[in-house]
Amino acid sequence: MIVKSDPLTARGRRTRAALVQAGREAFDEHGYEAVRVDDVCARARVSHGTFYTYFDSKEALFREVAAAVVGEMFTASVVGPAAPGEPYARIEAANRLYLRAWAANSRLIRMLEQAATAEESFRELLLELREVFVRRGAQGLRRLQDQGLADPSLDPRLTAVMLGGMVEHFAHVWLDLGERADEETAVGLLTTLWARAIGLTPTSDTSPEEGQ
Repeated sequence: MIVKSDPLTARGRRTRAALVQAGREAFDEHGYEAVRVDDVCARARVSHGTFYTYFDSKEALFREVAAAVVGEMFTASVVGPAAPGEPYARIEAANRLYLRAWAANSRLIRMLEQAATAEESFRELLLELREVFVRRGAQGLRRLQDQGLADPSLDPRLTAVMLGGMVEHFAHVWLDLGERADEETAVGLLTTLWARAIGLTPTSDTSPEEGQ
């Protein structure tokens, strides 16, 4: 991700935001390889030279777009205080929100995964972005273990990696490849599998801290 060390003016921030939005739209519509810098400039209504004031390359812009998309997915899948406090219900809510966030951004996420197979910098970015979800899952599991609601023998981080991978892969198979299932069935089964894997049952009545 490119971050300028010099503070931008209000106009500069608007121009940079316009380039990021134009890049996001172009990548989503045409795919990473097909998009040229000039295509992004035309959408953002800026000159070719202006692009390089803010980004070193198309790759740098894509990193910025990918980081923004994952950040939005992370925010969109946070279970807030308005959700039920019972742990099983909060896992269910988190799964539902994640599937919906994936549906809104799946093409760009898959684009980043494909780029990561060919370029080390993209692989590192993908791992860095996934880490925010892993940390959240691990922290939630530790809280449940501390409260005696989850299997204490489980390694929180590895469990978060594995169960998060289950949800992510299902999202891809369901939403991108067309596996047939309605949302209620998908969310319900994902939650059952997640809860059983950590030794949690729907009858638990102690709430974890916000952020699970």
